[in-house]
Amino acid sequence: MLGSLPSFARLEAELGKLPGVGRKTAARLAFHLLRTSEQNVEALAAALLEMRRKVCLCTRCFHIAEEELCQICRNPVREAHILCVVQEPQDLLAIERSHSYPGLYHVLHGALSPLDGVGPDDLKIPQLLQRLEQEPIREIILATNFTVEGEATALYLGQLCKEKGIQVTRLAHGIPSGGDLEYIDSGTVQQAVTGRREF
Repeated sequence: MLGSLPSFARLEAELGKLPGVGRKTAARLAFHLLRTSEQNVEALAAALLEMRRKVCLCTRCFHIAEEELCQICRNPVREAHILCVVQEPQDLLAIERSHSYPGLYHVLHGALSPLDGVGPDDLKIPQLLQRLEQEPIREIILATNFTVEGEATALYLGQLCKEKGIQVTRLAHGIPSGGDLEYIDSGTVQQAVTGRREF
């Protein structure tokens, strides 16, 4: 059996560590890689290694980048007085695909979850507060997910920002409750961004 071959079993095990990849999917992917050319496998391996070595976090907004600042932070056309706060880089990409937002971003890399031991210092919240002191931000758009954790994070950040005299808005509820921005279509994200409300 192929599953008992050490090299094949190791590949299945490694693929199974990927999010959303169960045992059957890992086996299907392993068989696909077994059938494809060695050149394609080498290209995939090279791309994985290059990504791991080159991709880092932007020192300003904490989106993924290959330089100190990401492409959005380096773009002089972006409106510097609006800051959209998202949970993950995938959420930022979802908003960018909607072509409805001209400002800058801040990526938290998670949401507050006291039951899981995730507090403000475990996220990029201290860095956000530092940006609010140093940059000419007049409006914060809270674009955390509409989950219990996302709502708790939005409430916490909204209070902190209001204390600093910054206008706080929240994405409109075009996005379904319990939904993740990463999986929402661009039209719905666009409606949510343009229809944001005072928080």
